[in-house]
Amino acid sequence: MRCSKRLLEELDADIREHIERETQDNIDRGMLPEEARYAAMRKFGNVMRVKEETREVWRFTWLDELWQDLRYGLRMVQKSPAFAAVAVLTLALGIGANTAIFSLIDAVMLRSLPIEKPSQMVVLRWSARKAPRINGYMSSGDCPSNLRFGAANPSGCSFSEPMFREIRNTNQFSGVAAFANAGPLALTGNGPASMISGQLVSGDFFDTLGLKAAAGRVLELSDDSPTASPVAVLNYGYWQSSFSGARDAVGRTIELNGVAFTIVGVVEQRFTGITPGSDYDVWLPLAAGPRISNPRMWDDRQEKVTYWWLTILGRLKAETPMLQAQTAISGMFRNEMLHGPIPLFEAGGGMPGPPRPRGGGGAAARQLVMGGPRPAGPRAVPPPPDGPQGSTVVQGVAPPATGAPGAVRVQSAPVAQGQPLPDAANEPRTLSKPDDEPTILLVNAQTGLTGSRNQFENPLHILMSAVAIILLIACSNVAGLMLARSAARQKEMALRLALGAGRMRILRQLLTESMMLAATGGLLGIVFASWGAHAILSFVSSNQRQPLAFAEGLDVRVLGFTAAVSLFTGILFGLAPAFRSVRVDVTPTLKEGFSASTKVSRAGTRRFSIGNALVVTQVALAIVVLVGAGLLVRTLQNLRSIDVGFDSHNLVIFGINPSLAGYKDAQIDTFYRDMQGRLTETPGVKSASYSMVPLLSGALMATMFNWPGTPQDRQLESDVLEVGPDFFSTMQIPFVAGRGFDFSGYGIAAQARQSLFNGSKQPAVPTPVIVDQAFVAKFLGKENPLGKRFGQSAASQEGPASPGYEIIGVVRDTKYSDLRREISPKMYVPLSALAAAFEVRTAGDPQALVPVIRHTVAQLDPNLPLRDVTTESQQIDRLLFQERLVARLSSFFGLLALTLACIGLYGLLAYEVARRTREIGIRTALGAQRGDVLRLVVKQGLLLALAGAVVGIGASMGVTRYLKAMLYDVRAYDPVTMVVVASLLILVALAASFLPARRATNVDPMVALRYE
Repeated sequence: MRCSKRLLEELDADIREHIERETQDNIDRGMLPEEARYAAMRKFGNVMRVKEETREVWRFTWLDELWQDLRYGLRMVQKSPAFAAVAVLTLALGIGANTAIFSLIDAVMLRSLPIEKPSQMVVLRWSARKAPRINGYMSSGDCPSNLRFGAANPSGCSFSEPMFREIRNTNQFSGVAAFANAGPLALTGNGPASMISGQLVSGDFFDTLGLKAAAGRVLELSDDSPTASPVAVLNYGYWQSSFSGARDAVGRTIELNGVAFTIVGVVEQRFTGITPGSDYDVWLPLAAGPRISNPRMWDDRQEKVTYWWLTILGRLKAETPMLQAQTAISGMFRNEMLHGPIPLFEAGGGMPGPPRPRGGGGAAARQLVMGGPRPAGPRAVPPPPDGPQGSTVVQGVAPPATGAPGAVRVQSAPVAQGQPLPDAANEPRTLSKPDDEPTILLVNAQTGLTGSRNQFENPLHILMSAVAIILLIACSNVAGLMLARSAARQKEMALRLALGAGRMRILRQLLTESMMLAATGGLLGIVFASWGAHAILSFVSSNQRQPLAFAEGLDVRVLGFTAAVSLFTGILFGLAPAFRSVRVDVTPTLKEGFSASTKVSRAGTRRFSIGNALVVTQVALAIVVLVGAGLLVRTLQNLRSIDVGFDSHNLVIFGINPSLAGYKDAQIDTFYRDMQGRLTETPGVKSASYSMVPLLSGALMATMFNWPGTPQDRQLESDVLEVGPDFFSTMQIPFVAGRGFDFSGYGIAAQARQSLFNGSKQPAVPTPVIVDQAFVAKFLGKENPLGKRFGQSAASQEGPASPGYEIIGVVRDTKYSDLRREISPKMYVPLSALAAAFEVRTAGDPQALVPVIRHTVAQLDPNLPLRDVTTESQQIDRLLFQERLVARLSSFFGLLALTLACIGLYGLLAYEVARRTREIGIRTALGAQRGDVLRLVVKQGLLLALAGAVVGIGASMGVTRYLKAMLYDVRAYDPVTMVVVASLLILVALAASFLPARRATNVDPMVALRYE
């Protein structure tokens, strides 16, 4: 600007000098001074034109014009502050809503990991046409796996530890690291015992990621050795919250599952985990795994190629293309899998899922902990109270509460060398063509692993669609306001055109005004977005077992999105009014007595029809958002009203795993009975019991068994839940027939369990089992279930003979893992020597008894922490997290859309009343009553609302089909919801029409006849 001003001053000086020199020449020729100057001016020409032509040659002219437009636009805003405030606030709501949801999408799905050069990171993923012949498979849940029993084209991200070492030795990466969940960790030595989350990582994990220590050091390769001293690295946030950020925390000793670990460092603040949303408290070397859990199971993990449990990350070399590295790694993997010491794809392979139970049944039958179906889209299934967070074998699988570290361990029966495993159809699998050979894909890990993204992806896309509609409504609203304003500025535009201004120049100036409003709305929208995103993340974290560590704040991507939306918005709502303004007819407009109302007979009618169309558009879009919100709210209501089969009120639930404190087998059973007795005697507690997993926690166990009269190789399946004494009375699940478990039943179950794990003798009598009504209906029909035996088998290579099960009782059907899942056959067996979830029935407020329950457990063993202490109602709320989130936000956005649409309708009618003041005065003078005038205005508003409702319902029928996956017990084209929404909007539209209509009835005919 300063440069431009200086050049203009120099230009003025040059022109003056030129004219003065010419004037002096004329004087020298004999002219009088006045005549000489006039002749010089005449010869030079129009000074202003010369200035304009010279300025047009300069490249920064547009900057001067922009500055002029901005100053003029600012004056217009100051002249109409009410209009500017309404427009900016409307745009801020639309832009802010879009920015808030996009910032969540950015944090959850798009933001790069806070590590060095994240674009070089890849995660290894294997795929094949047939399943590998392996004895165990574990997945941390951070990478989608397709390993369902009998599934075609299986794939996953888990590998054996020997394969990890082979990949690290290929020299295809500048760094390779592996990790797995550490499983439940009971921490002592830093105040009261507590449960923390941890991850087992290779010694070069932090070095591969390029992470440094905020205090002390990170793990090194030398730490990842069975002979090395146990060490741990803390999460920065956990260091701050649990150790107050004390520097002397480094070097201190803590106990994890009874093993002493030395804290050697704290990782830098920016890093919380390789998976967005994860927030591990501590990282341990892979070699520490046998120290914190049963060492026997680690023989399989660390040395056998048939046990896949590690997720592998690689950092690409700068000079190595991804395809080249992928080809080399895939070739090595294929060679090892087909021609290694133990070919895992030769002669077919069994799925890493449940084989036929050893002995055909009994308590020794193999069981899976599985997540229920997810009809509402991808959903992270919560693990049992003591299982690792986010663990899974396949999509939807939660880990068994066995106390094993890492994710779920799905075992299969021992397989002799070279013996093929049967698949679901008991047919061998063979590799018949090269396409069947296993391969490895390198998946870009710049934004981290999948983790909980699947849980949020569908809701965020739905909400993003809703806020996009909100933005369109806001643009239509402001466009209507600017159309009305342009009518009031017709004389101004005509005068500027008459004075020689170009239409494109005026168009640019009007668009600049629109962009100023949009930019101001965008800045205010950023403030709204920050508040909104923080509120949503707070709601999300409050409904998780552990707070999610998604990065808050607006990064460059979000700010760029906001700028782009603001630019798009300014053009969208400003273009039509600007074109209308420059199409003004100059001569008639400048005539004496011209007003907006006198132009109705010409272009005014068309202009107002555009305003009507904008209002109809706003109403229709609001209907779409409201119908979607209504369907989602009804879904939530339907899910909450489901009869779950037990009393979910006044129930406290917590997880506990005595094995973490060194308890073994019978000691665990004794501890449970002591705790049950103590809790039952606590004032305010009515009863207490325990089970393998709590009902409606998202976890599911299933078992397979033989049925009398069917072939031995045909397996039937049922849900199964291991429960403790008084479980049914505590949960208030009524018996339909028979009785509950007695002490001898638990002894039989304990003996059967021991035979499963150490090959001891099976019990001579069948394991007692209680079934539900669905089990009876499916397998027994009208036959008397009491005393019925099933699951028997003779001795075989797979195991000793099993006496199977005997039904001793029948209970009412209940929901198990999920509210949406249909009730399936279910059997209850006695729980023995496993981690458990306790259920405590209270007489009053369950939250008030939580401190008492903690104190009671601490009296029994202060080194045994509780996990996931909650109420059944809160647990159901967690289960309905997606539905609650989407229903709440869509309802808010629906109300916002309704408000904006009604503001648009009100603005149009208010302008119509002002424009037609003269007409209304004439009508009144000719005898029109107040009711006639009222009906005139209200009728216009009602017709616009009805037209918008019809269009909106038609549009919603095409949009709501995309919500089918989220709905429950309500159709996407639900007529009740559509009628209720349309009726609500029409009522609100009537209210919005009444205020301008009432103002119209107060028009004084004498004043109106002199109007304008």
